[in-house]
Amino acid sequence: METPSYFLPYQNRWLKDDSQIKYWEKSRRIGATYVQAYEDVRDCVLKKYFRPNRPLAVWFSSADLSSAKEYIVYCQEFAKLFNDIAKDLGEIILDEKKDIKALCIEFKNGARIYALSSNPSQFRSKGGKVILDEFSHHDQQKALWKAAFASAKIWGYPIRVLSTHNGQSCLFFKTVEKIKAGKLKHSLHTTPIQLAVDEGLADKTCDRKLTKKEREEWLEDVRIDAGNEADWLEEFCCLAIDEATAFLSYELIQSCEVENVLTPLKKVTSDLYVGFDVARRTDLSVIAGLEKLGDVKYLRQLKIMAKTLFRVQRDVLYGFLGHPKMKRSCIDSTGLGMQLAEDAQLDYGKTRVEAITFTSSSKEEMAFALLRAFQDRTIRIPSDPELREDLHSIRKITAGNNIRFDVNRSDTDGHADRFWALALANYAITESLLTAKPPKTGGKRKSREVLSGY
Repeated sequence: METPSYFLPYQNRWLKDDSQIKYWEKSRRIGATYVQAYEDVRDCVLKKYFRPNRPLAVWFSSADLSSAKEYIVYCQEFAKLFNDIAKDLGEIILDEKKDIKALCIEFKNGARIYALSSNPSQFRSKGGKVILDEFSHHDQQKALWKAAFASAKIWGYPIRVLSTHNGQSCLFFKTVEKIKAGKLKHSLHTTPIQLAVDEGLADKTCDRKLTKKEREEWLEDVRIDAGNEADWLEEFCCLAIDEATAFLSYELIQSCEVENVLTPLKKVTSDLYVGFDVARRTDLSVIAGLEKLGDVKYLRQLKIMAKTLFRVQRDVLYGFLGHPKMKRSCIDSTGLGMQLAEDAQLDYGKTRVEAITFTSSSKEEMAFALLRAFQDRTIRIPSDPELREDLHSIRKITAGNNIRFDVNRSDTDGHADRFWALALANYAITESLLTAKPPKTGGKRKSREVLSGY
């Protein structure tokens, strides 16, 4: 029987792949389980993988009971396409002693499809085709894979693993990364929501041909409904998020995002503080301008310069330093920034321009000062995806008693340059507050009085 025409291109690619072990790294709600149900019914009805006197048994493992029931309904619907009314056996007992049960349907030729929970013991001594649905959300993934692998692989039955991501510590993510690196020969399909929409998902859900703009609006609605950036990336964009090592979490970053925060420099009327992270070729040069209103700092300007001549960068910097409300600036003077910082100090004075050499201790001090600003919600930034990803890309790595801040370049188009520009600008405010009110002393006599008795 030919594949039904209503399957979308990415679903058809999955159906046409006869690899023994195939993985599907996918977005939620794109019809992956639906098309898998079709494949399983097709294999049962057409007697694929049958052994002498042994009809095919399909073992479907879901993360929850509702998913198992939904899968069984799909299978019953597809059985009708093959003119085979699958008999619903309901919930049957597989092992009375261990109280192992499964939902089951049976075909005319004796083939059966079982829908189980994620208990690894349910696969013991049960050969046949195995489907692990939403594998990254299963408990005991290693034990489950071990049992499923033994049930299928040895006798040549297929294994299907379908899942959204659920962090970087789970077996699903690690296996997918090995496949991508060529360390495992399993077949891999990757379908983020954007690809699914390009291939007709939104059109199908709306039951009409959509324009490009309508598809973009449909995607944006899904992104907003996802709740936060981490959930959007993991559950819809096929990107596993490691929030455990993120210095600034998505939730923390988004708690300080507001609309209409950026503004032309000429409209800045309160104290302006500037941070400049300098680069020339590989990374980005970024200038951040914070306006301080009361206890809150607003990111008014974020100037991004890629592979820009130093003389041009200097002109842009001086546009900030020459602002009548410019209070203090911190410039990265590590390596390439040394000359720019020296020139700025000569032209605007060392009290207004501080040259910052990036060391482990200085980066730690600036990073934690920025973290406190986000935690206290005393900073406001625009809701900008590139800025959000840049801020989130910083990872805090502890080795012994030392803390190192690093970034995964695959997460951002620079080296967290926006993060460090913002940290420098925030540090300029912190340092300004410390130097604005020097500690009062009572002189040597007063000091001796205070210390007497100690």
